[in-house]
Amino acid sequence: MLNDIKQDAQTRMAKSIDALKHTLTSIRTGRASPSLLDRVVVRAYGSEVPLSQVAQISVSEGISLVINLFDKGMIKDVEKAIYASDLGLTPNVSGTVIRLNLPPPTEERRRELGKQVQKEGEGAKIAVRNIRQDANKAIAALLKDKAISEDDKKRGEDDIQKLTDKSIKDVDSVVAEKEKELMSV
Repeated sequence: MLNDIKQDAQTRMAKSIDALKHTLTSIRTGRASPSLLDRVVVRAYGSEVPLSQVAQISVSEGISLVINLFDKGMIKDVEKAIYASDLGLTPNVSGTVIRLNLPPPTEERRRELGKQVQKEGEGAKIAVRNIRQDANKAIAALLKDKAISEDDKKRGEDDIQKLTDKSIKDVDSVVAEKEKELMSV
């Protein structure tokens, strides 16, 4: 029973860290990457769909993204979606292709992005702490039901705390790595 709780907490904490990593890939660092457009949603065929489902996105010369639409009639919708995103990019339409040039971010923009990275990291830490709280409640419930002893409860809570500390340290290292990437020009 305790092992199931620990295993569940460990799995959920790992998922929180993976979610943080995925979120941070969409924060641009000056290098072009198709993952920058992961959060861009386009109004198409009567619903909201990710840009990657209506277009092929590729990197050109390391500093620009090229978007080839599957349906050429959607250029205006995609252009509108890119403007509406918080990426701060201006699409250049040439025929049936959309280009996004990624100028290196200014010092001020890098600081803003650094704050955004910190905020995402803090969100991940909160998620990890909430998982710890859930696990500790589950352990307390086992004690209340007399399924475990007081010593088992203490041991279980210590194990959960160790998992939490490790996960928080992992979040800090992911955030530090992204900040380092942001600050290098």
